[in-house]
Amino acid sequence: MDNADAPANQPRALFVASIGVRWRDLDAFNHVNNSNYLTYLEEARLQWLRHVPGWFDEQSMPVLAASEINYRRPIEWPAQLHVELTCERLGNSSITLAHRIVDADDDTQLYSDGKVVMVWMNPATGKPVPLPRSIRDAAEGA
Repeated sequence: MDNADAPANQPRALFVASIGVRWRDLDAFNHVNNSNYLTYLEEARLQWLRHVPGWFDEQSMPVLAASEINYRRPIEWPAQLHVELTCERLGNSSITLAHRIVDADDDTQLYSDGKVVMVWMNPATGKPVPLPRSIRDAAEGA
């Protein structure tokens, strides 16, 4: 999806990940199990971060601090999804990423929305560290 095609009330997407639903993602009710939504969100964040140089090093790595998922409608197999990521908030050591999971062919078909908070930490000390400049620049569209 091109950002120019985003609905007017939606903020500009940082990144849109394309993800295919796998047969193994289904539960006994023949739709995607709720826990797999977290996997889709993780995959979308990693796809985005692959395009951000310097997003981690030995003194600075992200950890997931919070997640919020609103389940809007079941996802059935087969399906192709778009996971849209937007920056909701930049803190000193954290970023809040809003997300929408939509049908790849019809972004009015909203399956899920919500947000996650990622905090950059020093892995040796477990203490928060400032966001890498590359994350801040990517989130601000620089």
